[in-house]
Amino acid sequence: MSKKVKAPQRKVTCQPREAGFLLSFHAMASPCEVLVDCSDKAHALQLGKIAAAEAWRIEDKYSRYQQKSVCGQLNLRAGERCTIDSETYLLLKFADECFQMSEGLFDITSGVLRKAWRFDGSDNIPTQQQIEQLLPYIGWQKTQLSESTFTMQQGMEIDLGGLGKEYAVDRALQLINAQTDAPVLINFGGDLAVNKARLYKNQPAWQVGIDHPSFSKDKSVLVAMTAGAVATSGDANRFLVKDGQRYSHILNVKTGWPIENPPSAITVAAPQCIQAGFLSTLALLQGENAEQFLTEQEIKFWSIR
Repeated sequence: MSKKVKAPQRKVTCQPREAGFLLSFHAMASPCEVLVDCSDKAHALQLGKIAAAEAWRIEDKYSRYQQKSVCGQLNLRAGERCTIDSETYLLLKFADECFQMSEGLFDITSGVLRKAWRFDGSDNIPTQQQIEQLLPYIGWQKTQLSESTFTMQQGMEIDLGGLGKEYAVDRALQLINAQTDAPVLINFGGDLAVNKARLYKNQPAWQVGIDHPSFSKDKSVLVAMTAGAVATSGDANRFLVKDGQRYSHILNVKTGWPIENPPSAITVAAPQCIQAGFLSTLALLQGENAEQFLTEQEIKFWSIR
């Protein structure tokens, strides 16, 4: 029997850094950080705990891995009309808008394809028959959403993993802004947002390094930020390789097969992190036309191939 891996302990650590403090914790399977420019350690720790509590709340509420979560319960009760609260309605409404804007490519019901695809770096490619068995259970257009109820067909599932972390960044920053005037940067696993320019040594921009496995240890994309958010989507750690061909985890929900020739990663800037996350994923769904798509939309981005 394999040894059970313990979940990371939910705690917030605080370390001094130039012009302020670094608060660290773990949430949503990612290392998370809050950088605060202030001289008051107690205040900085308070802000870190606010961010962590919100990240953990959203993780517990919407994780598809937790049966008691909203997503867990909706998936268990597929085929029934389920009552939802206002926060869940707004998230599902945003998912609906993403579905419409992407012409059906961004679809939170596509998670059932994980039953065929295991992006673990191996060469285990599913058969066409395995994929076709799952396609009838995909299609946001088959669901029904109102301000108080949600219904999907039996056998279908929803997965908010493509939006949850970015939503948590925005919510944490909103809560922190209500408690402080200090410059703050929130980074949840590489998806991040800042509330204002820094006051440090006449250097107003936060210097954010975006790393990628294809880079050498001393190289990264450096992004200067004074407001807004950036999010990154890519397949650096989730892929399959067989007969020299790489299969990305970015799937075409209409065929069930990976998108062909997407960038390894796309980083997008937007006013809010949830917007940046959607746009970076939507760009990857364009495959080899990812950069052209973002350029035509006049969106600031960084691409890695």
